[in-house]
Amino acid sequence: MAHAGDAGLPAITKMAWGSGGLDVDGQPLATTGNEIGLYNELMVKDIESHAYVGEGETTCRYTAALEAGDLPGEMISEMGLYDAEGDLVAYRTFLPKGKDADIPQIYDMDEIF
Repeated sequence: MAHAGDAGLPAITKMAWGSGGLDVDGQPLATTGNEIGLYNELMVKDIESHAYVGEGETTCRYTAALEAGDLPGEMISEMGLYDAEGDLVAYRTFLPKGKDADIPQIYDMDEIF
């Protein structure tokens, strides 16, 4: 509908991080495309920037950061992008990344068309 001009799409405005992206063996969960939220959401922050990258600029890269004091000691294993209406529009899992109390972490997530 949005491509036809009959509806608009809300902007992607938030990035979320969580610790629920692993199976019982400690491997990243397979994504289904039916996720409606993170399995164990720890923090949501505003997107700091975005850029169009790649050949033909058909990929939009969203960037946000966990600052030095955010989530100390947590093991981050999932992240997602939320739109302005609060809907999860992109989700991924990965091997856990430890979050030190004194070091920021910058995360990029690509939306590929």
